[in-house]
Amino acid sequence: MIMDPHRYCQEKAAASGSSFYYSFLFLPEDKRRAITALYAFCREVDDVVDECSDAAVARMTLAWWRKEVAAIYHGQPQHPVARALGALPPRFNLPEERLKEIIDGMEMDLECNRYPDFQALKLYCYRVASVVGLLSAEIFGYRDRRTLDYAADLGMAFQLTNIIRDVGEDARRNRVYLPLDELERHGVSVTDIAQGRETDNFRRLIEFQIGRALGYYRQAFEKLPAVDRRTQRAGIIMAAIYQTLLDEIRSDGCHVLTQRISLTPIRKLWIAWKTWIKG
Repeated sequence: MIMDPHRYCQEKAAASGSSFYYSFLFLPEDKRRAITALYAFCREVDDVVDECSDAAVARMTLAWWRKEVAAIYHGQPQHPVARALGALPPRFNLPEERLKEIIDGMEMDLECNRYPDFQALKLYCYRVASVVGLLSAEIFGYRDRRTLDYAADLGMAFQLTNIIRDVGEDARRNRVYLPLDELERHGVSVTDIAQGRETDNFRRLIEFQIGRALGYYRQAFEKLPAVDRRTQRAGIIMAAIYQTLLDEIRSDGCHVLTQRISLTPIRKLWIAWKTWIKG
């Protein structure tokens, strides 16, 4: 029995436990289906890199996904996520090159596990997160094109938050996303991170990263035109959840090497509802 593509995407999103799931809950059904399909696509291609131990196989799988993306626009896709994306109404402007750019970002994880400076990291963050923000803005709808600048910065803020939250988890996969020049400036070595040494220097390093992420949230909302605030509420919900997470990490002492700080589902739901009502 072939699963309904939209149901597959819904189950993929719900199973992840991601904060994104809670930001979708209050959307109209057509937009909720569209953003859930986009999120499921991101999860699928991200899982290729995270769950495949053989880099050559991962590259082959990502190449297959590139063909699936092409088939969405020029053929008959096979995967339920690709079929769900292909079934979306034309008014949801999801350019083929944007979806492929997300795959480009995921592929960077197969080629690079260290970033010399923030400028190098920004390209990765743009591909795996800012592009998702731009596509999300298309789904939510906007009247002022400056909203796209907001969406790109918000995506960057989300990815920087993920990097902060997942420092320890990433280190166990031999990945360090914190810029190496900033490690050196704060007196922290890659070995410190690999061995889970949470020194005062490490805490100051994470405080610095949190400050940068919060700066991107502020920058994003300064760019959001008032006319599009209501249509972009799902992103605002996500930002509220993620900024609360950063507050938790900071108040807990920045112990991101030895534990993964997270919010409970009920707390995420409360933040989502409160933010949606506020408008």
